Amino acid sequence: MKATRTLFTLAGIALAASLPVHAQVKIGVITSSTGGTAFVGIPQKNSVTLLPKKAGNLDIEYIVVDDASDSTQSVQQTKKLLSEFKIDALIGPSGSPNAMGVLGFMAEAQTPMLAPVGSPAVVLPMDDRKRWVFKTHPNDDVIGAGLLAAMTKRGVKTLGFIGYNDPYGESWYKAFIPMAEKAGIKIVANERYSRQDTSVTGQVAKLISTKPEAVLIAGVAAGAALPHTQLTDAGYKGMVFHTHGSATSAFLQIGGKKVEGALMVGPALLVIDEMSDADPVKKVAMEYVGPYEKQFGSRPPVYGAGIYDAGLLLSRAIPEAAKKGKPGTQEFRSGLRDAIEATKNITMSQGIVTMTAQDHSGYDSRGSVLITVKDGKFALVRD
Repeated sequence: MKATRTLFTLAGIALAASLPVHAQVKIGVITSSTGGTAFVGIPQKNSVTLLPKKAGNLDIEYIVVDDASDSTQSVQQTKKLLSEFKIDALIGPSGSPNAMGVLGFMAEAQTPMLAPVGSPAVVLPMDDRKRWVFKTHPNDDVIGAGLLAAMTKRGVKTLGFIGYNDPYGESWYKAFIPMAEKAGIKIVANERYSRQDTSVTGQVAKLISTKPEAVLIAGVAAGAALPHTQLTDAGYKGMVFHTHGSATSAFLQIGGKKVEGALMVGPALLVIDEMSDADPVKKVAMEYVGPYEKQFGSRPPVYGAGIYDAGLLLSRAIPEAAKKGKPGTQEFRSGLRDAIEATKNITMSQGIVTMTAQDHSGYDSRGSVLITVKDGKFALVRD
């Protein structure tokens, strides 16, 4: 009988060993991998495959869903991930409007949200809802400081602005224009356009009529190429600056030769081959860029880096949160939020991050460089 019991025990151990190990931490991921924002969502979805599968002694499961670039679906997917899958954190959604639409639900559920979006409105101004949200791209003022330094160095005294007539363009105007005016740069034009526009000839004509020494375009990807190409067609000879939203292959493809010489500040990972090996960001960026390029046949745009950095933040915070409670509990989710907020001097693919209670982006200027378009490619500006 004893031998029989031993046999059953060994059999039970063997059976347990053969069963799949279920993830202990559940992370929801919402990307716009179809629809109008798919150019952002596809590389973000691709980047999920490169995220850490384990943190400390805890396995991580990523539950990836598509909101089809529809903010209503973002809300529906968020509710489902919270109620049915009992997620411990959310990465996403892809677009700023989509993220703004779901942050209230995440705050109500007291579950951390890591938003890979451009607009700082998801974390600023800080309040009881936004304390549950962390933004995984540098804020506009960090990128803006780099642009302002480049403009000042080039002697720019008058500037025309053209940006999207949505939160992205408005955020950039509100963040950058006071910085520029304080530095002695006069704003001579403020034009807006829609993401759906196919022509901005009227806005371009108004810009040129004010004779600015430089123009700043606050658009994204191919949408940022539209004002630039039409400025070129209209014979504008001044400098054209862009926000980091332009730093994509789509911008280069649509803009072609007409965007040669464009200047923008963006993450060093866009020109990683030109960065010094001594740069602290290069190693981490290469750990993302190399595997992504090998798996998907092209280098990742900056949008994907927001997902990758979200994964790095979570993998570092999870072991600390586990000291407060088990995954799936409110104690764990609250501990996760607190641990992310306590992030100090951690190197990410886009720079070095130090969070505070008031700064839930945390990137400083390290990791951001001045880039230009040269011979159809992004190139580092060294002067």
